[in-house]
Amino acid sequence: MLFVVWRSPFEPSTLCAAAMACSNHYEYAIEEFCLAKFKLDMEALDQHHWCSWEDTVESYGELTNCTYLVALKMNCFWPNRLVDEFFIRVHRHYFHDCSLSGRLLHDPPNRILGPFIIVPILVTLLMTALVVWRSKRSEGIV
Repeated sequence: MLFVVWRSPFEPSTLCAAAMACSNHYEYAIEEFCLAKFKLDMEALDQHHWCSWEDTVESYGELTNCTYLVALKMNCFWPNRLVDEFFIRVHRHYFHDCSLSGRLLHDPPNRILGPFIIVPILVTLLMTALVVWRSKRSEGIV
C-alpha cells in the first residue's frame, strides 16, 4: 500500500498516489466481483444473442455499475485506465463479432427504400423522353 501525507485533495502527488494505490487491488476486485457475475449472465444467454443490445443491456449495465461501485468503495477514480482496459478485454471476448450499432445490418423497409429506387428511374426516363422530344421538334424547324 502507498501512503501519502494529506495536504490537499487536488495536489498532484495525492492524486497520483491514490490512483496507483488501488491498481492491483481494484483490478482483482472487478475481476472477482464484477466479471464473475457478467460471465455467468453471458453464459446463460445463447451466444447468438450476445450482439443483441436488448438481451445484454441489463448485464452490461450491471457490469458498468459494479466497476463504479467497487471504485467508490476502494477510493479509486472512475473511469480510469484499468477500467478502460477491462472493458476492452470484455468487448474483445464477448462482442468482437458485433456490428458498431449492435444490430445486424439489413435493408430498410420497402416503403422507405422504394421511393429511393423509383424516383431516380422515373426522372431518368422523363429526362430521356424530354431530350428525344426536343431534338425531334427542333429538326422540323430547320
